Amino acid sequence: MAKLKSKYVCGECGYETGRWLGKCPSCGLFNTMSEEVFSKSSSYSQLSNEAPISVKPLRLENIQPIDNNRVKTNIGELDRVLSGGVVQGSLTLVGGDPGIGKSTLLLQICQYIGEKGKKILYISGEESVQQVKLRATRLNITTQNLLLLSETNLDIIINVINNVLPDLLIIDSIQTMFLDEISSAPGSVTQVRECASQLMRLGKGKNISVFVVGHVTKDGALAGPRVLEHIVDTVLYFEGERRASYRILRAVKNRFGSTNEIGVFEMKKDGLAEIKNPSEYMLSGRPLNVSGSVITCGVEGTRPILVEVQSLITYTNFGMPRRMAAGVDYNRVTLLIAVLEKRVGMNLGSYDSYVNLAGGIKLAEPSLDAAIISAIASSYKNKQIDPFTLIFGEIGLTGEIRAVTMSEKRVFEAAKLGFKTCVIPKANLKEVQGINGIKTIGASTVSELLENII
Repeated sequence: MAKLKSKYVCGECGYETGRWLGKCPSCGLFNTMSEEVFSKSSSYSQLSNEAPISVKPLRLENIQPIDNNRVKTNIGELDRVLSGGVVQGSLTLVGGDPGIGKSTLLLQICQYIGEKGKKILYISGEESVQQVKLRATRLNITTQNLLLLSETNLDIIINVINNVLPDLLIIDSIQTMFLDEISSAPGSVTQVRECASQLMRLGKGKNISVFVVGHVTKDGALAGPRVLEHIVDTVLYFEGERRASYRILRAVKNRFGSTNEIGVFEMKKDGLAEIKNPSEYMLSGRPLNVSGSVITCGVEGTRPILVEVQSLITYTNFGMPRRMAAGVDYNRVTLLIAVLEKRVGMNLGSYDSYVNLAGGIKLAEPSLDAAIISAIASSYKNKQIDPFTLIFGEIGLTGEIRAVTMSEKRVFEAAKLGFKTCVIPKANLKEVQGINGIKTIGASTVSELLENII
């Protein structure tokens, strides 16, 4: 009989040690070490001269490439994020806050893939089959190829999978699954790691596409060991406030495609609906002819998205003015305020400054700099900027406006939505000469930018 051993594992990062520690040396958190018992059996020694299995490496030129067959989900936003569809035999991890729409999206996938004659097995470890049926009825899921099972024992689940042999397997969620041979509780580092490894081997061995739902911590990161994200082929994150109507699906890892694409959805009573034109959605209901409001264009992957930058500058009642930013980098905003004070001469040291991206979206690219500066200057001077003018460009510390990437796509998106003028970096003017229906103005400094719009 194998000898039982014990080890202490950090529940946040998976760090292992032979003794209990109050503070994890890896992630620096306190009281995260828990004891786990395992059996230490005789294993193959790396120092042995005789390998138990004969292996032979292959030359790169002799390896035949395989065609990753993809199954389209008929949800355009999801197919965009997955770079064309679900790859057969892949393992995909879906994370997000509770109630954000993970289970809803997966059930909607079942409907579209089931209509193509594919067999689907949905394993729920958190709800009964009756509860899943209620949600499926609300979402109008009518496919006859969907099988439901409420079970958390992975050994039983594997036997069911071998008997059913589905084309698509959904595990909701990985933190509820457990293996009998592991003594630790479900959701522990060892259980999550071993269950994910078993599902990965099963999916690739039988060419089954596997979707796994993962819980997140209070900081928004995926719960469990970091190795979980290394095992899977694709990691999808749901972003957005649970109380807001829109959701953003982002791929942070994708072995079969790009990680730069996003999908935008709106939560409705009958499920998640695609937003095929996020720019129009983000700009709906924006105020006209008010100071401190500027339209800019960010790029997520290959998709240009028009958003509204709002700023409010008010005289402070305190000794130190407040600086607040929502949707953009706070440090970037303070840097741009310093540029306005030094290069333009605006006395913002006695004013509170608030900057917000309307709609709750978050963007981090430097092309928003020119719009942020314009919105701050507009609110400070209480002068309106033409609501049909779009502004983008990166601002340097000397007040220069630098070129940005994909300027042609940004201007084309603005022209498509009816904007009349676009103020861009002067270095990007040559790239946008062929776009009709919109006037482009180049600016090389912050002072020149503000002269053209205010």
